[in-house]
Amino acid sequence: MRRVVFNQKGGVGKSTITCNLAAIAAHQGQRTLVIDLDRQGNSSRYLTGEGADEGSAGAAEFFDAALKFSVRSPNTADFIIATPWENLHLMPASPALDELHGKLESRQKIYKLRDALVELADDYDSIWIDTPPALNFYTRSALIAAEGCLIPFDCDDFSRRALYGLLESVKEIQADHNPDLLIEGIVVNQFQPRASLPQRTVQELIDEGLPVLEPYLSASVKIKESHELVRPMIHLDPRHKLTQEFVALYDTLV
Repeated sequence: MRRVVFNQKGGVGKSTITCNLAAIAAHQGQRTLVIDLDRQGNSSRYLTGEGADEGSAGAAEFFDAALKFSVRSPNTADFIIATPWENLHLMPASPALDELHGKLESRQKIYKLRDALVELADDYDSIWIDTPPALNFYTRSALIAAEGCLIPFDCDDFSRRALYGLLESVKEIQADHNPDLLIEGIVVNQFQPRASLPQRTVQELIDEGLPVLEPYLSASVKIKESHELVRPMIHLDPRHKLTQEFVALYDTLV
């Protein structure tokens, strides 16, 4: 299954959700790949620590190769590295993605990622794509390449207003490029059950018939520790409440 974690709004937990769900998949024995398309490389650092800065070939080099005509297509596996976690691999991001964006747009390479991931179907059971906070070439490539879409959501009015435009963008991709893309659901992140605003906001989404997934992911300082130690929650503290919420969320998807 190929999934994209997408929201045009920054700071909603795309990388955190991508990496923790992927780490659970790998922990449960799934051959798992994370593709980091955000030039900030948060997923890359989260899964490899300082290894993300060692200049390994990754997403930028993959797309750069796509710009160079060759009778022999490059091997996608050459742009994938191992992480410290068993069964979990990564196509890392780098700031070089910015430099390629305009060329990729003008050369219409929007289907290259989809084609590459189809070729990897026998190598991985689970593929997770982290996207930048913008509807740009890389995000559209991911939406075209994916079979399922998860939408992280912070419980505030700004996020709610942005959500409607985001859903329209996904529907446009479905209509023009990827009719098989399924919006699997909205992932409620940083949820505070004792606060009235988050409860009311989420309930309004449910009342509108939007696909809100359960369980909601709790707000917790433990996730900041997880980021600092570059250890996904399943490896940092398997019994923690937030870890169990991630596991339960993963179970709803498989």
